[in-house]
Amino acid sequence: MGEIVNDALRAALAETGHSIESLAGMVGVDRKTVARWLNHDHIPHPRHREAAASALRRPIGDIWPDTSRRREPIWFRPWQEIEREAISLRSFQSTVLPGLLQTEAYARAVLAGADVIARSDVERHLASRLARQSILTRDDPPHFTAVVDEAVLRRPVGGRATMREQVQALITACGAPHIRVHIVPSTVGAYAGLNGPFVIAVGPEHRIAGYLDNQLQGQVVTGAEDIAAMLAAWENVRGEALSHWQSVDLLTEMAKTWN
Repeated sequence: MGEIVNDALRAALAETGHSIESLAGMVGVDRKTVARWLNHDHIPHPRHREAAASALRRPIGDIWPDTSRRREPIWFRPWQEIEREAISLRSFQSTVLPGLLQTEAYARAVLAGADVIARSDVERHLASRLARQSILTRDDPPHFTAVVDEAVLRRPVGGRATMREQVQALITACGAPHIRVHIVPSTVGAYAGLNGPFVIAVGPEHRIAGYLDNQLQGQVVTGAEDIAAMLAAWENVRGEALSHWQSVDLLTEMAKTWN
């Protein structure tokens, strides 16, 4: 499916004589970030929306009118905007696979099996999760590194056929130069990953943000001390994990067990 162009933003650029480069300079972001804003599905961070609208002399709602009616929960929107603009993402997961690498069947099983989301809303949340995955297939994708506990890949989420498809999809994803998957083997004892999953994003201005998830909602973390703690946890989990290609070999063996 092709990307939907934000015609309002493109028209505002033309009418004010701004280029992608000049608007990027006024807002204080990389030109690639502004280029992504031309895609209707790429909504800037609130402070960038305000600065861009001011530079273009337009109300924010004229350029990005539907930000209040998107499919994601309100608490998730700030992180999704950070995720869209990231140049690198580091994800550790101890219970499920990262959403950016989930197949449709696996994601549906996770969303429905949690019994937290109303069944009538599962497909809506599923569509949102799958749409997020487009950041890994765009022309300038972020470098994505995932560390996953081996137990995640042994759990029969959705049944054997779903897991077989999911593991094969992971193996395929590992062939992309910007995607790396590392598995923490079950032989590892206590390590930082037992404290829970997290994601670290680096933005185009090299700002670092973190994301913590729980049963009810997620939390965006930007404080220096919290980021330092997350980076230390990342070094620990990455240090306990297998190399990328050792992990691919293990995934290949796992795929056979789901036949």
